[in-house]
Amino acid sequence: MSLLADHNLFETRRQFFARGKNALGYAALTSLLGEGLARQAAASSSGAASGLGPHFAPKAKRVIYLHMVGGPSQMDLFDYKPGMKEWYDKDLPASIRNGQRLTTMTSGQARFPIAPSKYEFSQVGQCGMWLNTELLPHLGTCADDICWMRSLHTEAINHEPAITAMQTGNQITGRPCLGSWASYGLGSMNQNLPSFVVMVATPTNREQEQAISSRLWSSGFLPGEHAGVSFRSKGDPILFINNPPGVPSSVRRRTLDGLNALNELNYNLVGDPETHTRIKQYEMAFRMQASVPELTDISKEPEHIYKLYGEEARKPGTFANSVLMARRLAERGVRFVQIYHNNWDHHSNVNGRMPAQCKDVDQPCAALIRDLKQRGMFDDTLIIWGGEFGRTIYSQGGLTKTNYGRDHHPRCFSMWMAGGGAAGGHIHGETDEFSYNIVKDPLHIRDFHATILNLLGYNHDRFTFKFQGLDSKLTGVEPARVVKQLIA
Repeated sequence: MSLLADHNLFETRRQFFARGKNALGYAALTSLLGEGLARQAAASSSGAASGLGPHFAPKAKRVIYLHMVGGPSQMDLFDYKPGMKEWYDKDLPASIRNGQRLTTMTSGQARFPIAPSKYEFSQVGQCGMWLNTELLPHLGTCADDICWMRSLHTEAINHEPAITAMQTGNQITGRPCLGSWASYGLGSMNQNLPSFVVMVATPTNREQEQAISSRLWSSGFLPGEHAGVSFRSKGDPILFINNPPGVPSSVRRRTLDGLNALNELNYNLVGDPETHTRIKQYEMAFRMQASVPELTDISKEPEHIYKLYGEEARKPGTFANSVLMARRLAERGVRFVQIYHNNWDHHSNVNGRMPAQCKDVDQPCAALIRDLKQRGMFDDTLIIWGGEFGRTIYSQGGLTKTNYGRDHHPRCFSMWMAGGGAAGGHIHGETDEFSYNIVKDPLHIRDFHATILNLLGYNHDRFTFKFQGLDSKLTGVEPARVVKQLIA
């Protein structure tokens, strides 16, 4: 017998045990329970990704996650602190800072002068949320549809670990992001489109953008098919989605058939499951050649939609255009859409940058809520808005009553959710008068992730994937809880 005749000889020790770990158990079940029950038990062991569905009835079928890269200033948007006007240019009390960690950008400052928000706030909705209606007037009209969260906190104080923690549950890179977990658990509702799509919107003001790495939408240790597929804002939405000149679809089909046959031979020889992932990705790319052009052609959207989202929605790459595209993806069955909007890292010139940032997102976010409502999709589509941490009440650099900067602050920050089972009109958590420490209902990002998974129908402690001998999960090994007050 030649070595090539038996691919088991090429298996690694780990592959051998992974392939054989349940064989004896299933044999015993077959004898005890009968073939039908044994087949059901085998399917259950493979997890929700096999198509068995979530642990319990989900409130949300899909997610649109709007990540504001850089850390929006909570006290300039959602965490109203009118008493700070009396503290203008006075030092932050040492009892409030209480020795907490600072970044190297302000740790060397001689003073920590208080910078009250220069913007006008007013109460909105029946819920009475205090909101910066000077910059977010459209969002204010949706106040009772939104679950406002003002007590999030994290350990990470710099961007890369903080964004990584917010997206994957861990500051160390290499783990699956929330979108990949959703794809793994819920699968796709449209075989012609990915289950997880990512877009990076271009902000109007580009004064201080952060690097955004594709690691943020990696599938980590999950099968590669659950990684986010990045849609570009200019040119072909996906690289090489179109056939080269002179290559018709029939030739592309024969080429893929040949590649798939070679990959099957390789799988039979080596048994690497990622080979099947590669086959699935080739097939998905072929189907997307037909589905993506129709998806990305927004010219047929009626005029009232452009009035709803704003004229910026006509311009490829803008936040408004990306949000409109997210709605089109969601209604075509994409499970998870992630949009990154940059330049929220306001170390200086809040007056020059905050208005442009808010103008980019205000009308489109309100439009998305209304658009999903009129299509009957709001109740089962979860919208998430927020950054990776908050900002300091004290000024970084120069301070005037009309302009200032703010450093990173992980101890408390604000986010919001809407639709998909989120508790509309609920205002969760409180901070002290300096928006520096949480005084009521703290919400760690682990709890936030556990709550999102609950809305998707999953018990975060049971939603696991075996990796390097561990039952790994989004919420990690430290305690996490579902926050029932955030759920309608």
